[in-house]
Amino acid sequence: MRRPALLSARLLLASLIAAPMAAMPVCAPVAFAQSARAERDAAAEGFVSVEANRALQILGDRNLSVEAKKKAFRTFVDEIADVPAITGYVLGKYRRSVTDDQYREFSVAFREFANSVYETRLNTYKGEVLKVTSSIVRRPGDVIVTSEVVGGQTKQPIKVLWRALKNSEGRWHAVDVQVEGVWLAVTEQQDFVSTLDNAHGDISVLIAQLKGDKKDAVKAR
Repeated sequence: MRRPALLSARLLLASLIAAPMAAMPVCAPVAFAQSARAERDAAAEGFVSVEANRALQILGDRNLSVEAKKKAFRTFVDEIADVPAITGYVLGKYRRSVTDDQYREFSVAFREFANSVYETRLNTYKGEVLKVTSSIVRRPGDVIVTSEVVGGQTKQPIKVLWRALKNSEGRWHAVDVQVEGVWLAVTEQQDFVSTLDNAHGDISVLIAQLKGDKKDAVKAR
């Protein structure tokens, strides 16, 4: 199982607590063609711009202790990312076969795993900012926002795409991020499903692996 790359982007989500949105394929693979005439969504662009830069400010705040930064960033993730939807999505076909108790145990392990990875990078941000450049409306309330991370230690702009969904209350949430051409939640699902296929569907194997990777991430700090 591959360790998540650029968790700053994933959990500017990463990521990424609200009820899953019905009647929408929350984290389905995204395919689209961008054109000069494509419809843009100013609200979705504003959501990404404000929240992504808020995350970078938390990560780069030298006045916060490590523990304070952890707490602030976890709160941020809960506010802007649809974590339950992402958690269910990454199990793929196995979401239907696990028991409620197994799912609760997996949810805790998955969240702690994600936390441990971004927490190893808490002191690596040095003034980066995110600039939104465009967006494409896939359908009302389902928007791909294109952005660039610049400044700080970034030698060249890093292109980051966000999939933002609006719920029935009109609130936006991030459900996936594309970094270096890879949709991260989609890749995570592929990794987890492969692990479960090899384990004949035994989710305890995946949970144990997540807990082991968490320990490795903590040791790396």
